[in-house]
Amino acid sequence: MTNPLPTGATIGILGGGQLGRMLSVAASRLGLRTHIYEPGANPPAADVAHSVTTARYDDVEALTAFARSVDLVTYEFENIPTEALDIIEAITPIHPNRQALGTSQDRLVEKHFLQVLGLSVAPFADITDAASLDEAVTKIGTPAILKTRRFGYDGKGQSRLKAPQDAASAIADMAGAPAVLEGFVTFTSEISIIAARNPQGEVACYDPGENIHRDGILHTTTVPATIPSRLRTDAVLLAAKILNALDYVGVMGVELFVTPEGLIVNEIAPRVHNSGHWTQNGCAVDQFEQHIRAIAGWPLGDGSRFADVVMENLIGDDVEKVPALSKEPNCAIHLYGKVETKSGRKMGHVNRVKKSA
Repeated sequence: MTNPLPTGATIGILGGGQLGRMLSVAASRLGLRTHIYEPGANPPAADVAHSVTTARYDDVEALTAFARSVDLVTYEFENIPTEALDIIEAITPIHPNRQALGTSQDRLVEKHFLQVLGLSVAPFADITDAASLDEAVTKIGTPAILKTRRFGYDGKGQSRLKAPQDAASAIADMAGAPAVLEGFVTFTSEISIIAARNPQGEVACYDPGENIHRDGILHTTTVPATIPSRLRTDAVLLAAKILNALDYVGVMGVELFVTPEGLIVNEIAPRVHNSGHWTQNGCAVDQFEQHIRAIAGWPLGDGSRFADVVMENLIGDDVEKVPALSKEPNCAIHLYGKVETKSGRKMGHVNRVKKSA
């Protein structure tokens, strides 16, 4: 794409969850429209998008009509069938590109890609059956974690091995799906960095955030992270290296372990990221606007932070705390419009803001 999208243009978004919702809001502020494609009825993004297509990802007619109705397509999650992408890409551009999506969709492919770039990852092994798992456990040791190569998120598709005798139950948990065994990493903290790149090759990174997880789901992200300045620089350089290697366009989240030996890449996410929600109240241009700017070919915004922020996810019944949270000073509430509350479901988040010293 050589020319920036003009105001009034339409961006197609695959997926209608909360990320699609917040992308739609950001696009509207820039005078752009969004068209959501989502198999489920009444998704959160439908409340704020210009138009919505409710259809399956194997509906060729619906995908074709969707692609023809927009100027370009992006996505809010990685697990989109290849066949659907083939149909769309034959008609209109997709950002981030297929290489980025394909790399992140498969944990084994992702780890090999990161290694080729000279980046550090946790010890890992390709697991195809019980015998390969036994061999990997002997080599990598325990504790370890077995993960499906594809379709895992928020702790799903994972099984922990505390000892070698856990191998049989772990491989059963995979239900025949190809998997990766990852050795545990001794780390002092988990951080993530949100980075963006536009078609002109301009790169912008936000400050790293320090993450705390509960039950495999992100609980809080705090900025500034309690890491030395040299690691902040390392994280920025590392993220830029990944973006450039993929000829990436859009926002990416890069999750990292902080260890005595330096940074180890946990995983990459080719989209706006939960750990970047703090930018909504800590920066003039948040991650959602940055993503829209990038894919639309606009100049990237200033991602510098003007406040300290603690982002906290509202999971399941946490949403019942909203009346109390609404009374807290300097607490920004972001709800996703989900009608049904479920255990483990992200219902919203809050950003507690403190002016930087």
